[in-house]
Amino acid sequence: MEINEKNIGIAFTGSFCTYKKSFAELENLVAAGARVQTIFSNAAQNIDSRFGEADSFIKRAEEITGKKPFLTIKESEVVGPSAMFDLMVIMPCTGNTVAKLANGITDSPVLMAAKAHLRNEKPLVLCIASNDALGMNMKNIGLLMNAKNIYFVPFSQDDPEKKPNSLVAHFEKLTDTIKYALDGKQIQPVLAV
Repeated sequence: MEINEKNIGIAFTGSFCTYKKSFAELENLVAAGARVQTIFSNAAQNIDSRFGEADSFIKRAEEITGKKPFLTIKESEVVGPSAMFDLMVIMPCTGNTVAKLANGITDSPVLMAAKAHLRNEKPLVLCIASNDALGMNMKNIGLLMNAKNIYFVPFSQDDPEKKPNSLVAHFEKLTDTIKYALDGKQIQPVLAV
């Protein structure tokens, strides 16, 4: 399935080291004709890091999409009742977000949007970026891999020697993952090399 004219939500959480790749994929989706609404978690909209200032990321998202990002839980609540998205992506999806999503915690704009979106039984794509994915968070990833309408961008260890529990998605596979998810399928292999 093509993504031209699809309504796609792109939700940003922490893991700021992956923002360069995340924004490149955001640009690719818009260039392919997707209508994109961004959502920023509390951390994503408030934490300045060595990778950039939060305000600059919010402004960049608005410049790329032509739409103001959702920054509050209240703004994100409309996602469900309005059936706003054909598909939603959390990119990057931190371990904190994975744990909360797997355990039904809705305490940020991103998690509210995800919960609201899933109630419509439409695909949610996760673009994992977590230093504890193969540690304490593996159980949560396992729960989500078995959940209806949740799909994963293929991922692998990014630095097995220095960070043996870390997993990062292959961001360049996002568009293909979205196409599969729109057809109700998980792209394979999910464990990439």
